[in-house]
Amino acid sequence: MNNAPRAHKTFMLNMGPQHPAMHGIVRLVLEAEGELIRDVDVEIGYLHRAFEKHAEAETWNNVVPWTDRLNYVSPLINNVGYAMAAEKLAGIEVPERGQYIRTIACELSRVTDHLTCVGASAMELGAFTVFLYLIKAREFLYQLIDNLTGARITTNYARVGGVKADLPQGFEEKCRDVFKKVREAVRDSDKLLTKNRIFMDRVDKTGVISKADALAYGITGPFLRSTGVPYDVRRAHPYLVYDRLDFDIPVGRTGDNFDRYLVRLAEIEQSLRIMEQCFKQMPPGKHSLEVAEMKNAFEFEDAGKFGNTALLKKYAAKVDQTLEGGGRLERGGIDSPSRSAVLPAKEETYGNIEGLMNHFELIMWSWGIRVPAGEAYVAVEGGNGELGFHIVSDGSDRPYRVRCRPPCLYIMAALPILLKDSYIADIIPTFGSVNMIGGELDR
Repeated sequence: MNNAPRAHKTFMLNMGPQHPAMHGIVRLVLEAEGELIRDVDVEIGYLHRAFEKHAEAETWNNVVPWTDRLNYVSPLINNVGYAMAAEKLAGIEVPERGQYIRTIACELSRVTDHLTCVGASAMELGAFTVFLYLIKAREFLYQLIDNLTGARITTNYARVGGVKADLPQGFEEKCRDVFKKVREAVRDSDKLLTKNRIFMDRVDKTGVISKADALAYGITGPFLRSTGVPYDVRRAHPYLVYDRLDFDIPVGRTGDNFDRYLVRLAEIEQSLRIMEQCFKQMPPGKHSLEVAEMKNAFEFEDAGKFGNTALLKKYAAKVDQTLEGGGRLERGGIDSPSRSAVLPAKEETYGNIEGLMNHFELIMWSWGIRVPAGEAYVAVEGGNGELGFHIVSDGSDRPYRVRCRPPCLYIMAALPILLKDSYIADIIPTFGSVNMIGGELDR
């Protein structure tokens, strides 16, 4: 806080953590002169999940569920970013189909993130109808994610060396149907908000940050792009298959709340385009060419007991939804062939001693995946900007150190310059456009 004497009388005002717009985990200490904000102190220390410390106590793949809880609105991006960092250190390359599946998963998460941000921000400004439209669209996407991963939010989908499972049967058709509904919801919301006088009065020329300040604070993502800087990790440092895809990087001009709203709406359409291209370019999986008779796990075990192991090659394992797509027929193009890093297909685990031993060793503590000693940093484009993972290995079965670069931390650091000399009412749209996620922010 600036302790210089003021020409007019000011008073101190706490906003949060109980204030609903502060998400219950952020406190702003405002120095106000009437409704005018003269200074701001931001306190983020109301939530600490200790992700990085937890990661040191888990085996390499067991860290993936913890990444779900970083930005829990777009968890699939977190899963993929962490797995890519471990793979870079281990020298593991994911097959082409697996990279396309990861790209689709990331873009599904990005759309849910932007729908949530725009919808919740609109609701806090009184546009409850827009919130209902966009959250309904998000619900359709959550059903797709549930179909893909077996969970709606805590997805736990990526693995070191690949992904948990291939795309379910008919997934592309379901996506195309849902994309139509998402586009319709975005169009309707655009009509309701973009030229709405009440909405424009709240977001136009409020929460302004200059290009120079945004770069100086290390801000990335839609917040930076709203100032006119076209920096996107997917384009600047391509990973997965983004260098094969045609998509635009939407940018703004003034760096205000309105530009950030427009950038996120435009990015939703670009993400849908990316996924549609992935479905066209992706090499086919075995499951789309070959259908085998299904057997339950106990039937595999019984056949093995009676010595009928030769018959097992004819059958595919029948599993529940959380393990669907993890069988022999679906695994060929999605996971690295490295037996030292990737769990064997369920048929191998159920049907022969080598597969059972391989599975057992990979999930046992003090055995498992061994990543060579060293360190690596990998960045991906998260919902809020550059999401980075810096991993250090000492050669054991778990990370020695994991450090996360959360994109919204840098925006929160710049929040005082966004709010100074604005009005208390401007805090709501400005803080909403930050899209602060506490699970990612904690330090």
